[in-house]
Amino acid sequence: MKVCTVSQMRNADKEASENFGIPSIVLMENAAISCVSEVIGFDSFTVLCGKGNNAGDGFAIARHLTNKSKKVKIYTLFGDSFSGDAKTNFDILKNMSVEISPLDKEMLKRDIKLSDCVIDAVFGTGLHGEIDDETAEVFDIVNEFSNYVLSVDIPSGIEADTGKVLKNAVRADKTVTFGAYKKGLLLYDGADFAGEIKVFDISIPKPVLESVKIEVTDSEKAKSLMPKRYKNSHKGDYGKILIIGGSVGMAGAVCLAAKAAFKGGAGLVTACVLPEINDIIQKTVTEAMTVSMDFETEQERIIEKINDFDAVLFGNGIGRKPYVADFLEKVLQAVKVPLVIDADGIYALSQRPELLKLCGENTVLTPHTMEMARLLGVSAKDVEDNRFDAAYDFAVKNRLTLVLKGNHTIITAPDGAQQVNTTGNSGMATAGSGDVLAGLLAGLLPTAKNAFDAATLAVYLHGKAGDFAARSIGETSLAAGDIADAISHILPVEI
Repeated sequence: MKVCTVSQMRNADKEASENFGIPSIVLMENAAISCVSEVIGFDSFTVLCGKGNNAGDGFAIARHLTNKSKKVKIYTLFGDSFSGDAKTNFDILKNMSVEISPLDKEMLKRDIKLSDCVIDAVFGTGLHGEIDDETAEVFDIVNEFSNYVLSVDIPSGIEADTGKVLKNAVRADKTVTFGAYKKGLLLYDGADFAGEIKVFDISIPKPVLESVKIEVTDSEKAKSLMPKRYKNSHKGDYGKILIIGGSVGMAGAVCLAAKAAFKGGAGLVTACVLPEINDIIQKTVTEAMTVSMDFETEQERIIEKINDFDAVLFGNGIGRKPYVADFLEKVLQAVKVPLVIDADGIYALSQRPELLKLCGENTVLTPHTMEMARLLGVSAKDVEDNRFDAAYDFAVKNRLTLVLKGNHTIITAPDGAQQVNTTGNSGMATAGSGDVLAGLLAGLLPTAKNAFDAATLAVYLHGKAGDFAARSIGETSLAAGDIADAISHILPVEI
């Protein structure tokens, strides 16, 4: 499931036509049929058409709906002069005597109120620069009075590469997009306006999109990354995990991470913690072993044994005292197994950015937006406005795997390949949720092909577990422990 920029999608359409001989009007027809399949249960429609290929999609949709005896009224927002495939479909509608009207806002308001569904085929992916005031008013009418809205390819008014609202935009209940996700559907505010997103194959040959390096993680991808378990095996076959973290008042971070590592399949988990919280860990996660030590004065005790483990997680709840960065430096210098750096470990990196030179392809960083901003020395808005590029540049420059958390989380490999996760819900914005993800990731690392695959699977499963838990208790009441508990329910049944 690929994620494309506007230029990539245009090139794909062009290559499908020129190199594979698929007429562009066939692609348009397939797109229209896909949209019709998603609204076939409605009886009456108002179709809003602009003037480009998106309008052509709208005309073709209107034709199919009319042929299915649906009541259809079409409004052309920018006149009735069309070209290419859009003109072909427009002329067919005229020959069918389908009702096509120029924009009249009062009539439009009446028809939208009376329609079961509005089809938004105004701009599509070609919009750049703010829309005019009159079109903005039309979108206000759509948003206020529609019973249901389906947007064609992307909600009109959303910039397809950035997700930005260009003055105003249609708020869709569902968006049907073609061939691949568009970036703006996965970035905010576009993701908020798109509603449910369906991606349809419209016969663009698979080789055309093979060079696109951004993908959305779907269930088939996740299944392919799931580690195999064998009857003739023992706990050592599934990984020995070391978690270095925790502090007075923050023991829960280690407990959640350890629990999640076990739930994800780890064979053994050892928590390296301060003596003051050792008993809390042992009583809360009875399956885990502990190493009790003073983080400031006894660091060498664990450094000497660090490569006896199959994966290491550093930073959850460890605090921000000056010695934490020194401890992390020693870990980075010594570790030869996969390493996850989370939470306070990322803060230590932001204070000592030269330590990034010690990271490598087996290192995974899991920052949220603010932590990423600290690492880059920019504002959180700068990161949010450029999530894909910020993640790509950082991961490639530092030769590591980056999990840029948020909605939607982007996982980036050292070579720049990116996976975008669409599982999860707002209830997961809760204390400890990141600790669960970090622990789950650490637990998957020993049996994964590489850190990028482990991170991709962990983020997907984390979101799936959150969705499972939310169905039972609701998003408002969701807590991190519920997410950890739900991991066992979605493996492997719901993956």
